[in-house]
Amino acid sequence: QVQLVESGGGLVHPGGSLRLSCRPVGITLGYYAVAWFRQSPGKDHEGVSCISTSDGTTNYAASVKGRFTMSTDYANNTVYLEMNSLKPEDTAVYYCVTDGPNHCSGPWTGFTFRAWGQGTQVTVSS
Repeated sequence: QVQLVESGGGLVHPGGSLRLSCRPVGITLGYYAVAWFRQSPGKDHEGVSCISTSDGTTNYAASVKGRFTMSTDYANNTVYLEMNSLKPEDTAVYYCVTDGPNHCSGPWTGFTFRAWGQGTQVTVSS
């Protein structure tokens, strides 16, 4: 059974930065895509970003493009989400997901990912 260990959430002022980490247990990166989804109170899950750990290609939601960056550390089997220029509307619980397709092409936000992390809270507030 795949488990995802997330860390890095917290409280930050607008314009600040955070880095989220996601370490899968039970799979080895290089064969799966890993994505981040987020959910704000009263809203549906929103796909934020996706990385194919087989070839490094990424895809981002329009709302975060240019501010968020995903990367893979194969030595530590960890995926990172670097979030810069954070805005209050980025406030949400962020979930790392995997165990689905091995690419992020096309409508990746509609892909089925069988493994979800426990979620980490990101709050952007002054």
